[in-house]
Amino acid sequence: MNWLAHVLLSKKDIDFQIGNFIADPYKARPWENASDNLKNGMHTHKIIDSYSDKHEAFKKSKKRLKEKGILKGIIIDFVYDYLLTKNWDKYCNIKLKDFNQEFYERAYIQKDNYPLRANQIVENMISRDLLNYSSFAHLEKAFKRLDMRLSPKLAQRDSAISYYEIVCEKIDELEEDFLEFFPDLIKRVNEELRTLGEDKLNHIKI
Repeated sequence: MNWLAHVLLSKKDIDFQIGNFIADPYKARPWENASDNLKNGMHTHKIIDSYSDKHEAFKKSKKRLKEKGILKGIIIDFVYDYLLTKNWDKYCNIKLKDFNQEFYERAYIQKDNYPLRANQIVENMISRDLLNYSSFAHLEKAFKRLDMRLSPKLAQRDSAISYYEIVCEKIDELEEDFLEFFPDLIKRVNEELRTLGEDKLNHIKI
């Protein structure tokens, strides 16, 4: 799952949400003096990624793309955020626009309490509206952003934008996979939150 899902599948605490969002660039290693909520958010990010990679519906989605490709998992992460946006009201009792706006506002305030690198990552996310997957155009932009970050060696082997056409063609099948997968992921995150001594995700309908 990509950024929107990670923020959604978080305790409604800004440090927890940002920890869940920012875990990848920090390799889930919190900085010194990071709060327990931020650490737990990073931990939850790892649980989400591990569970997603092993789920049969996620594997099925990857197989719907081209036969070979080292970016297939990342592409499905992006596509599932688009499909989460499309099906948002099935899962969250807060309107998507309100949810994102509240997160951006709280993250903008909280970022100044973080180290410079984390501050800049959060600022970039807000300024570029990176939780927005409301159309195929936004999905295409996400693919292009990923390609800009690829090393020259990796870019010779695969590109995100090369998946765009087949994603558009297969979106109905991919949505079936997502609708099978996402309720299971919610249950897994709620189980993990219980082990952390946290309440379940009360903003989630399931």
